Amino acid sequence: MIEKRNPETVHPPLGAYVHQIEQSGNLRLLTLSGQVGMSKEKELSWSAEEQFQEALANIRRNLEAGNMSVQNLTKLVIYLVEPIAPERRAQLLSSFLEGTEVCMTLLYVKALAAPNILVEIDAWAVSEQ
Repeated sequence: MIEKRNPETVHPPLGAYVHQIEQSGNLRLLTLSGQVGMSKEKELSWSAEEQFQEALANIRRNLEAGNMSVQNLTKLVIYLVEPIAPERRAQLLSSFLEGTEVCMTLLYVKALAAPNILVEIDAWAVSEQ
């Protein structure tokens, strides 16, 4: 069973996320390594926004390869070297999530694994077996 909650004892979510997701019972967990904005052909845009979109697409591809979808996501951790306008970032996330509520953390970092990588996103997904 998967239950999503926003306790009344904490502030309402400030964006497209939920404060907690409880997972119990007979569930399958899929944990993804940090996905960067690199295409299958190893192409990498110089734009943080384009890398963000490609990283989200890579998450979707990984979910599909694991027989899951965006609706199975429970947690995203987003690492950004360069800012993306909050309104645009929210718009891209909303489009990607298709109404799915997830727990989410956003961190600005000095650098990632390579100097030209500007975005990395960790993801967790669950499904009932």
